[in-house]
Amino acid sequence: MGGYAHEWALVDVETSGLIARRDRVLSVAVVTVGPDGERTGEFSTLLDPGCDPGPVDIHGLTTERLLGAPTFDLVAEEMAAMLRGRVLVAHNAQFDYDFLAHEFARARRWLPVSQRLCTLALNRQVDPPTEDLKLGTLAAHYGVPQRQAHDALDDTRVLAGVLRASLREAERLALPLPLVACPPRAESQFTPKPPKTPCAYRNPGRLAPGGPLRQGMKIAISGETTLARAELIGRGVAAGLNMMSCVSHRTSVLVTDEPASGSTKVRRADAEGVPVIDEDTFLKLLGDVRAGTSHQATAPTPSASALPLPAPRRPAPVAAGGPLAGQRVLVLGGPHAEAAAARTRVVEQGGSAAVNLSRGVTAVVVLAGGESDRRMRRIAELGIFVRDERWLAGPADTGRPAAPRSGAPRVLPRGGVVDLPAPPSGTPAPTCHVTAAWERPVHGEVDVVAFVLDEDEQVAFDEDFVFYGAPENPAGTVRLLTGGPAEQSIAVDLASLPPSTHKVVVAAAVDGEPAFGDVGAVQVTLAPGGTAAAPSARATLDAATSERTLLLAELYRRGPVWRFRAVGQGYDHGLDGLARGYGVDVAG
Repeated sequence: MGGYAHEWALVDVETSGLIARRDRVLSVAVVTVGPDGERTGEFSTLLDPGCDPGPVDIHGLTTERLLGAPTFDLVAEEMAAMLRGRVLVAHNAQFDYDFLAHEFARARRWLPVSQRLCTLALNRQVDPPTEDLKLGTLAAHYGVPQRQAHDALDDTRVLAGVLRASLREAERLALPLPLVACPPRAESQFTPKPPKTPCAYRNPGRLAPGGPLRQGMKIAISGETTLARAELIGRGVAAGLNMMSCVSHRTSVLVTDEPASGSTKVRRADAEGVPVIDEDTFLKLLGDVRAGTSHQATAPTPSASALPLPAPRRPAPVAAGGPLAGQRVLVLGGPHAEAAAARTRVVEQGGSAAVNLSRGVTAVVVLAGGESDRRMRRIAELGIFVRDERWLAGPADTGRPAAPRSGAPRVLPRGGVVDLPAPPSGTPAPTCHVTAAWERPVHGEVDVVAFVLDEDEQVAFDEDFVFYGAPENPAGTVRLLTGGPAEQSIAVDLASLPPSTHKVVVAAAVDGEPAFGDVGAVQVTLAPGGTAAAPSARATLDAATSERTLLLAELYRRGPVWRFRAVGQGYDHGLDGLARGYGVDVAG
């Protein structure tokens, strides 16, 4: 395996469901592989989960089959010995890692893993010519025999073959391995949190002087209360009010008996002109809360953004039949502004702008300094078409790159919109994955985040801000997935989003001194379906220079249809400013 040699622990789990904090592992298999690629050990077992086994039609593990199997705590030590000191490898590794982390936590043990590698993320970098990146599809492509899908041990043996082949491809392309650091996590992080129920009514606005409360009003409480705070919140929720933990310009009224306290909520209410009432008045008004307008009864309408967005710019058109239609072009070298302009020209001529070398790249444009890029030697060895920036001026060049790959995702310019495919009649909308990838920054890290917003473009509660410290909202409908140091995804379960959710905004922030001009281009892909589904749309966003936060994309409702828009709007402020703009209560 050359420079890609490690001690590996390949893992596969079959589970009773998809949510690690709630569901359980039914079977587990571990295959250890040495730096030379040879198998060194193997372990597998069924497990007694102590619950219903879930989708038996998928994994085939009935309650009868699991009868007499050990519980996880009885095999934890043997598994820990195989994992310790090795890189955990799995196909969709975060799924397997999270389930094992929860099972080890329930057994009051630490999961002894410091790094993991996802073969799915690795193959997204390699970009093999396959319909999708499912384990079975990759096994067929790489010539690895598969005997029994969804059998943990057989899947792990197949994974070993896919890993070897993927590492050979990665070395051929000189790709860095997308290794993810896995620091120990506190046991409290594995404690299930009760889901919060979004308010079923639209926000009718602020409380008028002497007027009644209406269902859907956003109510915040500050300071000490005579009734227990939980009791007040419970009564408000029961009456159809939207009980908030913070104050924003969308708050209908602040309830406090200490209007001169100078608390953060009181100061924000004063600055925003939010009405203030005391607890007794609130309790009286609760006796006659007027009917509100249900989210389900209204068609979503565009609303003013909570953020100071500039006037929209007309996106550069994509030439459907342009000279670069179907081509994947990598731009190397040049100052950021020149490289961004070159990538824009690629898109205008119908091509797709790449951010890294992969098997899908059909042409390379070299700007000033690009000839010294470390990848040029591999590009030459692979025989990829190389030209200077004059090639982008028009189709006069007689040379042609390799034939484009069929079934390539649709290319979107900045601001481009595409409808998500409607699911077959009677079936729920699929989970949608929005993946961001970039070249690894020299200093600092890029963090992808998501905001789950109502029709006022505000979070219903702080937990609808999904980020590295809280990678899943309470309902589990929006999750952050990390595929490597230069790739993160937001998974959105469209079918389970409440009617109050009208938009999911996906953004990124730079942690540290660099700005997005230093990070360079960010590639955003849309994949309706599972984590291994083929992308249906792709956009390359690199207009940012000094900005430290960047709106990447948004999923939003338009009548019965969900739409995806590539945004590419940046801001100089940090992530805290972005979060506040969407109504998140950020300390300080």
